[in-house]
Amino acid sequence: MKDQLSRIKIQFNQEIQKISDLAALAQLEIDYLGRKSGQLTNVLRGLKDLSETERRQIGSASNVLKKEIEQKLNEVRQSLKGQSISQEFLDITLPGAKLPEGHIHLVTQAIDEIAEIFEHVGFSRQRYTEVEWDWYAFESLNMPPDHPARDEWETFFIDKTPVGPKGQRILTPHSTSGDVREMEKKQLPIRSINITKCYRRQIDASHAPMFHQFDGLLVDKDVSIADLKGTLDYFVKQFFGSDRQARIRPFHFRFTEPSFEVDVSCGVCHGAGCKLCKSGWHELGGAGMVHPNVLQAGGIDPKKYSGFAFGWGVERCYLMKPGLSIPDIRMLYQNDLRFLQQF
Repeated sequence: MKDQLSRIKIQFNQEIQKISDLAALAQLEIDYLGRKSGQLTNVLRGLKDLSETERRQIGSASNVLKKEIEQKLNEVRQSLKGQSISQEFLDITLPGAKLPEGHIHLVTQAIDEIAEIFEHVGFSRQRYTEVEWDWYAFESLNMPPDHPARDEWETFFIDKTPVGPKGQRILTPHSTSGDVREMEKKQLPIRSINITKCYRRQIDASHAPMFHQFDGLLVDKDVSIADLKGTLDYFVKQFFGSDRQARIRPFHFRFTEPSFEVDVSCGVCHGAGCKLCKSGWHELGGAGMVHPNVLQAGGIDPKKYSGFAFGWGVERCYLMKPGLSIPDIRMLYQNDLRFLQQF
């Protein structure tokens, strides 16, 4: 066995001198230290057939030789790696790896598109505070403190009791709270589109506690329902497609009179009725002629001026676009790249 170890050592030292690449080095390692048929491995397997004294002597010598072989293999390996790097061709004029490009969020895309559509017909983009006074959100919009309509908004209150002449501070429950603020500027006529974050205590597949609304307001002399209907038709065709229609249905809101619910024709059946829409229409949001009390709260004479307003959810409108199939509005805010990268 001692002679065999000496022969292995001499043979290994001769062969490693001839190695010129990493592939040959890997094969040399297998030939001597491989688990199945390595030369030194075979010697270690034969230790069981020796006496205890010989087993101790040969085993110790084999381990010493194994460490020597491993050390030399590592030295040659490092040498060959350094040689490979130094011989590699590098053209510093070549462009680097392209960095990944992101894009704006789906909701931001919707906001930009909505703002641009209304800018084409003279509406200017506005954005008002997310922390609002009770007076702007409710009282100025014809909802006194004890009115039951306030219960519909599921409001987040910051203050338990009024802290000033305009009542309590709240998180803005709807973008309509910016209407009276816009009127107070006294810059008539008014054509504004207020797009802002809103907050309500609602969460399910079609509601989120934080969402975006856009509120259109037009105040001028001799404004009529026909102007409102024409504006709604224009937006629906620009946003959803030229084949879509808008309709209004009588409803009740405290801040408009008369008031309407606005529907958009189904993009699947185009108003004929199908399994998706049931009746041929999808509810879009609310609209109406600005209530005289609201005009007065904004310092505008309702005998000289009239106006219309509409307010809808940005996310809700966008999910009704053709080609989108998003079953849960909360997916927009889960920050899942598998979802976001699709848009």
